[in-house]
Amino acid sequence: MTLKSVIKIACLALVIVACNSKEKYDPNFKNWAKTPPMGWNSWDCFGPSVVEDEVKANADYIAKHLKDFGWEYIVVDIRWYVDNQTTGHYNAYDKSDFILDEYGRYMPSPTRFPSSVNGAGFKPLADYVHSLGLKFGIHIMRGVPKEAVFNKMPIKNSDKTAADIYSTDFECTWLQDNYTVLKDKPGAQEYYNSMLDLYAEWGVDFIKVDNLSRPYHTDEIEMLRTAIDQTKRPIVLSMSPGATPIDEHEHATANANMWRTIDDFWDNWAQLNYSFEKCAEWAPYITQGVWPDADMLPLGKFIRGERATNRYTKFTKDEQYTLMTLWTMFKSPLMFGGNLPDNDDFTNTLLTNTEVLEVHSKSINNKEWFNTGDVIGWTADDPDSEDKFVAVFNSAGDGFVTTKNLLYRSGTVSHLTDGFGKDIDVELPEGSTDLYLIVNDGGDGYSWDHANWINPTIHLENGKTVKLTDLTWEKAVAGWGKIGINKSISGGELNVKGTVYNNGIGTHSQSIIHYKIPENSTRFTAFAGLDIAGTNTKEGTTVEFMLSTEDPTPSNEAPTEIPVNLEELGVTGACTIRDLWNKKDLGTFSGSEFKPVINYHGAGLYRISPQTK
Repeated sequence: MTLKSVIKIACLALVIVACNSKEKYDPNFKNWAKTPPMGWNSWDCFGPSVVEDEVKANADYIAKHLKDFGWEYIVVDIRWYVDNQTTGHYNAYDKSDFILDEYGRYMPSPTRFPSSVNGAGFKPLADYVHSLGLKFGIHIMRGVPKEAVFNKMPIKNSDKTAADIYSTDFECTWLQDNYTVLKDKPGAQEYYNSMLDLYAEWGVDFIKVDNLSRPYHTDEIEMLRTAIDQTKRPIVLSMSPGATPIDEHEHATANANMWRTIDDFWDNWAQLNYSFEKCAEWAPYITQGVWPDADMLPLGKFIRGERATNRYTKFTKDEQYTLMTLWTMFKSPLMFGGNLPDNDDFTNTLLTNTEVLEVHSKSINNKEWFNTGDVIGWTADDPDSEDKFVAVFNSAGDGFVTTKNLLYRSGTVSHLTDGFGKDIDVELPEGSTDLYLIVNDGGDGYSWDHANWINPTIHLENGKTVKLTDLTWEKAVAGWGKIGINKSISGGELNVKGTVYNNGIGTHSQSIIHYKIPENSTRFTAFAGLDIAGTNTKEGTTVEFMLSTEDPTPSNEAPTEIPVNLEELGVTGACTIRDLWNKKDLGTFSGSEFKPVINYHGAGLYRISPQTK
């Protein structure tokens, strides 16, 4: 095993500071987050490269504009311990300057977090956040740093070293900074204890632990629970990524405050539409203090995120209402992902509606009521009255492409597909001048959907052929990365199941690539396959390849009337109904009289108040 060429060890003594909480310590961790946590996380906006001034700017914004509405957490996401991390994508392991202390524990980058110098760690930044009346959180990866293992760094309060507690089994497939910690090894629990002791000394209130809940690492979850509890500081535990296996709901509830229900969630309708299914599946396990987590809110402006650079959310306003309404009715934690100082007025209306936020914090018995595919309804109860909350959603269409006029659909292509791909040979309608290459995701919520169009070829009427890669596309979009000509979306070789190809197009779902083609085109051939970047991960990849000679973008759909059967809700007489998003009383209704008209991909949220006799 090759040692890294650069490693920085922060060996200065750490200042030990007791927990300054004015409240008496409550050992029941389920009382540490009695309502779903709300705050800001740096991931969507800054990826792994956020710096101290950016964290402070977002903390200042919450303190000034959002704190009074319940927003309180400021969370520094992944790789704060890499000194030379400057972009939204991870530096390669051997090109990363890791910062650790003498006990093999990650320390903040002094370049990115100047207040952390001289062994101070995150304490100065946490103190700043606390001075605003807010709470401070950090992201960590499961396991022990490889650098600590390679250098046999001692474990605090133990006679063991990091090299005594690790295993290469179950190493994270997408970020190779750490090794697994083996629970039965002497020194293993002491290592996790020392980590959490350090975080408690800094004043950390929240930790998001990644590569923990998919795959589900029971032993390390339990070690983390023990480590948190022995600090005697209330540190909320968030498990990531998703999807957490639903058959682990009892274990998750017994050990964590929140856990992910889905893989990384971004601003596309297909993922939002898929979230309805996952939220309905997890709703029976919503319990005070322990919250299934539908993931972050990719709203507002992103600066240099993994999948978004210098742009605002792609969600329409109606889709943003749907997102906030579903997360509210599901009682998901709300972690805003954009750069808060760039918020516009509309975005802030989503975050400061007190009537909607009351549903989020107070409602009980939250569940899906009906789902016809095109329209969906959720209900919940007000614990302080006979009132009910009803949300209705116009979810018609997948919001990505219309399937009415497709020439070809591959069906689902996954690691179970022979050769990890499909051969395509399709006749083109006479006179065709446009060709759209489409890659949709598999609807499984997994995001490593790297896809390749191998040897894409236009066959002409005269028997000649044209490589599609020799033409210039009219427009090309992908759900992640930069579309590659004769290279993969990640910039490497086109590789499907170990076979390297010289010609093709590398993309990532969801993707539409539009070409103008010669009028005498008669056929299109290609091999559509999964790139090795996705299939080499343990979880797998699923996509669908499609072809069209007509613009597949859906036209704007009309609003839909959604009948609400009040008697099914148990409201047998007249009731008054209030539109919570618009803060408007709609009048008195009974039976099936209430039929709100909901925009395409939009939502409505209502308080139903039975009239007393």
